[in-house]
Order: sequence, then C-alpha cells, then structure tokens
Amino acid sequence: MTPTQHQAPLRDYWLAEAIRLREAHWGPLADADAVRAARQGPDDFEQRILLRAQALAVVTPLPRMIERWRQGALAALTGLLLLAAMTGALTALGALGDGTRAVNILWALGALLGLHVVMGVLWLLSFFIRAPDGAGGLGRVWLWLSRKFARGPDAALVPHALFNLLAQRGALRALLGAVTHAIWFTALTVALITLLVVLSTASYRFIWATTLLAPDTFVALTRAIGWLPAQFGFNLPDAAFVRASDGTQALPVEAQIQWSIWLMGTVAVYGVLPRLLALVGCAFVALRGMRRPALDLTLPGYAGLHDKLLPRTETIGIDRPADAAAVTPIAAHTAAHRTADLGGRAVIVALEVPADIAWPPVPLPTAVHDGGALDTRQDRNRMLDALARTPAARLLIACDARQTPDRGTLSLIASLAKHAAHTAVWLLPSEAAPRRQAWVDTLRDAGLDGQAIVVDASDAARWLETEHADA
Repeated sequence: MTPTQHQAPLRDYWLAEAIRLREAHWGPLADADAVRAARQGPDDFEQRILLRAQALAVVTPLPRMIERWRQGALAALTGLLLLAAMTGALTALGALGDGTRAVNILWALGALLGLHVVMGVLWLLSFFIRAPDGAGGLGRVWLWLSRKFARGPDAALVPHALFNLLAQRGALRALLGAVTHAIWFTALTVALITLLVVLSTASYRFIWATTLLAPDTFVALTRAIGWLPAQFGFNLPDAAFVRASDGTQALPVEAQIQWSIWLMGTVAVYGVLPRLLALVGCAFVALRGMRRPALDLTLPGYAGLHDKLLPRTETIGIDRPADAAAVTPIAAHTAAHRTADLGGRAVIVALEVPADIAWPPVPLPTAVHDGGALDTRQDRNRMLDALARTPAARLLIACDARQTPDRGTLSLIASLAKHAAHTAVWLLPSEAAPRRQAWVDTLRDAGLDGQAIVVDASDAARWLETEHADA
C-alpha cells in the first residue's frame, strides 16, 4: 500500500464502491472528464479509481446519500442507546420492586443478568457458527433502522457499499459487534447506576427462598458467584447472614448492605465489565479496518476501468509528417503548438474553423497560448488533458458562425469551459453570418453570459489583452 493510500479517507473508498454498485445496476456513467482528471493523478490504479469517483461525485446524488445515511445511522444508534438506557433503568426497578416485599436475591440477579448472559454466549458462538451477512441481534436491528432513513432508487447501494468495504477488511462483524455491545453496555450501566441510586435512597430486604435446598447450598452459591467480584473489591456477604436470609428471620441493616454490595458487584463484573471489554475490542478492530480500507480490484466493475485509467499505450505526439497536400494552414499551426505547456496562461482554440479563415485571426500577445484547431478527437483530448493539468486563466473558443450549432460542439465547449476561470466564444467570421443569432441564442440558453460571446475581432483582441494586462 502506497503512502497516498493511507491518506485517503474511508469516505473516498465508500463513494468509489457506491459508484461501482450503481454502474453495475444502472449501467456506466459518462466519465470522459472524470477519467481525464484521474489520469492526472499518481500511477496507481486504486488511487485513480478514487480520483475518478471524486470527479463523478458532482453528477450523482451518491455523496448526498452517503451523508444522509451516515446521519440516519447515527440517529438510529442514538435512539437505540436511549431505549437501552430506559430498559436498563426499568429492569433494575423491576428487579427490586416497590420495597413493600422482600427481594428474592437470585430472582433479582436473573432479571438483571439472565438475558445478557444468554446473548453474550450466543455472540461468542457466532464466531463458530457465522450468520450469512455477519450480523445478528441488536446489530441487525441497527441495520434495519438505518436503512429506513435511506430514500431513493440508489439509497440501498450506500450501506451495501460500506459493508462491502468493511467485510473486505474483516471489520464488518466488528462494527456490528461494537453496536451490539454499546447497546448492552448502556443498558447494564444504567441498570447499575439505578441500583446504586435506589439502594442508597430506599430500604430493601433481601432473601432467598427454597423448598428443596439447604442453607449451606446458598452459602456455596453466593461465594462461587461473588468470588470474582470480590477480587475487584466487592465483599462477600457473611456466611451467617446468608444462612439467616431465609425470610423467616429479621436481619440487621448490615446484612442488607452486604447483599446490596454483592448484587451490584455481580452486575458490574459479570455485566458491565464484559460488555465494556467486548465493546473496546470490537471498536478497535472496526476502526483499524476503517482506517485502512481497500477496494477489491478483481471485481468486474473495477477491472474494466484498468485500460481507461492506466492505458498500456499513450499518444506522445506526431510519429510522422502528414501528407502535405492534406495539411491546411490552421492544422499545420495546430501541429506546431498543441504540445506546448499551458502553464495557466490564456488560451485560444478553434472548433471546426474552415481553411478560408486566417489563423490566428488577430495578433496574439506572447502570453497567450494558441491551441489551434480541435478538429480531431486526438486534438480535443490532448487539449482537455492539458487543461486538466493546468487550467487556463481565460479560454477563448473560436467557432464558425456559418454552421448550425450542434450538441457535440456545445458539449465540447462545456467540457473545455470546466477547465478555465473565464470562457468566451468568438463567432467567426466578423461579417454577418445567417446562423450567428442562432449561436447567440443557443449559447445563452446553455448558460453563457452575453458578454462572453464575442463577434468582432477587436473585441476578441481586447478580451485577450485584458488577460495579458492582468498577467
């Protein structure tokens, strides 16, 4: 993994995977400009995929959906944590009762920890018996709720893309485990706090009740359960108090205090502590996987981009002189200047300007780069690549106003304008042309400012000289 890969955040990988899924479902996106921008990046296939995804982000709703799903998932988790806190408090209150009756210590312990122990054992067993999607229990509930916040035809792709990434790094199970343990940790912590508050402000009697078992059985059971909490400072109840807690004898306050400490100790050590350790462990694994995401480059959606983003051969210029009879003056001028470095200067180019128009039509300042005619696909791609590397401060596009404006020309003008701070269109020739007004109307409908539509050569020269003066 290269250093730049470490710097890319999870969101960039998430967006790239979401775009792959979107293209797999609905077909490829128009990515000519995105591919061009990506090929200006490092010679690393994965990094170029990420750059392509960032360039495509402006033409898809996926970035907004990612943010909306992230907020929805956070809201769902917050709601589950609040519900867990309420459940924990009610469980503790239900285990203790209203104080009018004695509390059966074993029943109270079962109410507080019984379901937690069962679910904890099932979670451990899930490492040996894996669920199909790696999710289970409360993690599955969180996924279901988070999907309820996603709307739109592509909304389901967003969580799917994230879980694909996490699964590749082995972090999906850890993330879902962290959510599950966070909910349980919240419930048990609130239950413990509720026990502390209620036992500190109200009087309760603790007993055990049995028909078959002897008192010494409860002494042994109490010591077995309380041994581990005792290692953390939660003292065991006195054996005499345990034997006397059969509900037939009145016990001193000290006995009730010892039972209270024993009950809170078992909840803390067997409930809160295991969930805290599991939460920290799962969160560590999940965060480590999120900090080091990776794309599965063997998938068809990525493998098919290899030749586009890392072409095996690239055009490096003219390999032989063209037929002299077929070279027009503007084409020859283009061949001499099209490989120059733009360097952020002002640029003038021609789109389908015929040979009867002298080129350049006006004297150009030395600071202005003459891009010549963009009549072939290679010339257009070469200019777009150059502008992608170093955007122009100003771009003047000369067009033949005697021709009818078509979608292809307008699309090329829009693509070129993306790489310039200011763009103007020069309608040639200067004398009246029957389709000039159609050009003006079409360009204005496309969003070009009327002041950026140049007709006279003097206006074109002034527009370029203004940039030259600014430089």
